[in-house]
Amino acid sequence: MTGISGAGKTTIANSIIKSYKHKFPNLVNLDGDVIRQMYEDDLGYEEKDRIRQIKRIQKLCLFLENQNLIVIVSALYSNTELMDWNRKNFSEYFEIYLKATIDLVKERDPKGIYEKFAKGEEKNLVGLDIAWHEPKKPNLVIDMDKTKSFSDVKKNIIKNLHFLK
Repeated sequence: MTGISGAGKTTIANSIIKSYKHKFPNLVNLDGDVIRQMYEDDLGYEEKDRIRQIKRIQKLCLFLENQNLIVIVSALYSNTELMDWNRKNFSEYFEIYLKATIDLVKERDPKGIYEKFAKGEEKNLVGLDIAWHEPKKPNLVIDMDKTKSFSDVKKNIIKNLHFLK
């Protein structure tokens, strides 16, 4: 699951895990922020560091997939080559793009990063001073500006994921 910061990736992934973990005990979530913390925040937020971060997540996902786990990833991807790698290397890959405008995520701003950016306290923010490259071939696009609730987003995702039915 991808989208710019504040699109709702973590909230939705956590909700799916909470709702389906009892039925699918092999269901796990890898969240980009949590993975950063696991590696003691050793990377910055420049584009080269973001690519390295995603490559870490990809390796972890491949390891977990080989353990017969179903992995939901909630991370900010903005690189076509990385997405193409996923399609080639995972047995079942389903890409979800939570499309959100900068105005929407600035309004939400759950981590306060957009406010910090506006004050000059934050930089390297995808969609502002780092280009956001929309996914070219997502399996599902959800327009977060037109969606009424996270519950509706979750329902839309569930109806499109065959393994959760």
